[in-house]
Amino acid sequence: MISQQTGITKQRVLRALTYTRNVMAKDVPKQFSGIVEVDETYAGGQWKNKKKRIRAKGTKRGRGTSKQPVFGIYARRGVVWAEIVNDIEAKTLQPLIAKQVKRGSTVCSDTWKGYTGTATKGYVHRLVKHKEGEYSDSKGTHINGLEGFWGYLKRRLAAKGGIRRSRLPLYLAEYVWRYNHRRLTVNERL
Repeated sequence: MISQQTGITKQRVLRALTYTRNVMAKDVPKQFSGIVEVDETYAGGQWKNKKKRIRAKGTKRGRGTSKQPVFGIYARRGVVWAEIVNDIEAKTLQPLIAKQVKRGSTVCSDTWKGYTGTATKGYVHRLVKHKEGEYSDSKGTHINGLEGFWGYLKRRLAAKGGIRRSRLPLYLAEYVWRYNHRRLTVNERL
């Protein structure tokens, strides 16, 4: 559509979009403080849309799936940071939390074992017990802001009709940037 409107070839438009996404990836929020939410999700399309050879291998939902894990941190002021990770174990997640969240902040998470030990690293750690049907408590402990971003991300990725796994970091960076700058006008974003 862009190439039709501008008269520029499709290859040049794609190259320009890749360059723009690379620039968006460098616009990373500074270290978070206050109350933050941490969570992980999996990106990779719906099961019914997978190739037959992949469906034949079988898979499971959630942790243990063949989809790509994505880890995110959400500051309650409406700013998000997300990154593709190889796994969601504590050895991977704890350094990312330490890098992106200021010590002394309140970290809200679910009960996944990868977050165990967060309190010993100098954070106030509050848990939401999804398995018990708890999604919020009277103290304001929840991860609903980050869950909302995951929904936004997955809707946007689904609208693309599928992307290559190698391109996922660029698209993730684009949608993080768009989400963080959603209150700006079009001219301000340009």
